[in-house]
Amino acid sequence: MPAKSRSTIGVVVIGRNEGERLRRCLASLVHSSSCMVYVDSGSNDDSIALARACGAEVVELATDLKFTAARARNAGFRHLTELNPDLRYVFFVDGDCEVAHGWLKGATQFLDQHKAVAAVSGLRRERFPEKSIYNLLIDIEWRNYPAGESMFCGGDALMRTQAFKEVDGYRPDLICGEEPEMCFRLRRLGWRIWRLNEPMTLHDAAMYRFPQWWMREMRTGYAFAQGARLHGDSPERHSVKETRRAWIWGIGLPLAAALGCVAYGELGALIFLVYPAQVTRLALTGKRSPRENWSTAAALVLGKFPQMIGGVKYFSDLWRDAPAQLIEYK
Repeated sequence: MPAKSRSTIGVVVIGRNEGERLRRCLASLVHSSSCMVYVDSGSNDDSIALARACGAEVVELATDLKFTAARARNAGFRHLTELNPDLRYVFFVDGDCEVAHGWLKGATQFLDQHKAVAAVSGLRRERFPEKSIYNLLIDIEWRNYPAGESMFCGGDALMRTQAFKEVDGYRPDLICGEEPEMCFRLRRLGWRIWRLNEPMTLHDAAMYRFPQWWMREMRTGYAFAQGARLHGDSPERHSVKETRRAWIWGIGLPLAAALGCVAYGELGALIFLVYPAQVTRLALTGKRSPRENWSTAAALVLGKFPQMIGGVKYFSDLWRDAPAQLIEYK
């Protein structure tokens, strides 16, 4: 058993076959904390050896349970608090992210000064937005998150240990959407979530093919449906609006068009014009470059179809009492 650390900040890095991305991640953290744990979810590359060479403690998840980000983060947290029971803060970061210089210092100071804040995140950007339209779309998504008080923190965030323990961490059975679900429970206890207008991480989505984007949107729809079922009856109607939109645009309008064709012939197909009309409306009201506005608008509308499929998959799994399977895009 390694000697106990006296650091007040611990770091949990999670990953699976991240290769060079993990190397950049660990290198960006090596001087930030003396207490760092890497949690590996079944890698078959040199991730484990690389983490140890960088001075990180390594936790290898057993294969008898499905791998989830939630399970990995919980395992890393447990190991960190065993090394340092008095740890005040834990920074969770995905292994495909490089941490900005000075981020942990600034985030720690913020939590020191704001005792009611449970988790603080910052600005996440894509490393290679110019390499594919899909990377660009994710970069725009990160840029759309406003600074200030927030409903959720995302996968990269500095957490207050006390708050994390109060909610028993992430729900390990969730295959996606674990951060907003945990943040919901934190806020329900009176904790606040904050996003600073400061660089935090560079993310490498490595998304170059349409099927990858489609699967990521499916995962989003699965998370929406899951969140709505778990906490949709709360006053804030958690994830209900997002789930409803996916169902309306992904299946409601196509069904209306089909029924319209039965009733009115070819005129019923005019309902499909609502899709290009919505894309045009969103693009013309966008506040970025024309390319970004049109790309985002098209993705927002088209994405409702895989999101609807993800929602169907969630309720199908629930109805069949089937174990959830990871929806991976890498």
